[in-house]
Amino acid sequence: MKLNELKAAEGSRSSRMRKGRGRSAGKGKTAGRGQKGQKARSKTRVGFEGGQMPLYRRIPKRGFNNINRKEFAVVNVAKLNVFDEGTEVTPELLLTSGIVKNAKSGIKILGEGEITKKLTVKANKFSKSAQEAIENAGGKIEVI
Repeated sequence: MKLNELKAAEGSRSSRMRKGRGRSAGKGKTAGRGQKGQKARSKTRVGFEGGQMPLYRRIPKRGFNNINRKEFAVVNVAKLNVFDEGTEVTPELLLTSGIVKNAKSGIKILGEGEITKKLTVKANKFSKSAQEAIENAGGKIEVI
């Protein structure tokens, strides 16, 4: 037996039913939907539950979602050790080096971990602990 000789078992495959193609086709006229009524119609609203209070209205909504909020990409101080001594670390450099995948509304430097190298770091925001860690290592910070 060869691959080109393979065939499906007899009766295991049948062609799809084409609805609404005449009475002789077996699913003509009303196409299996019966006479009139909601289920015979072509459209109902997405999420419609027959007049019952729909799920999206039953679930409680809490809090406030600010559509204008600014989300920052965060970088811990420990990750800055990959750069050479005296490097000027900018958001563009962080993106090209792969430390940050998406800059979002800006970059915020957080103070988790230790920094051992003297760097000039430019970012949109710094936490107090990150600022202290960079300055204690002999580096400088610049808020963009």
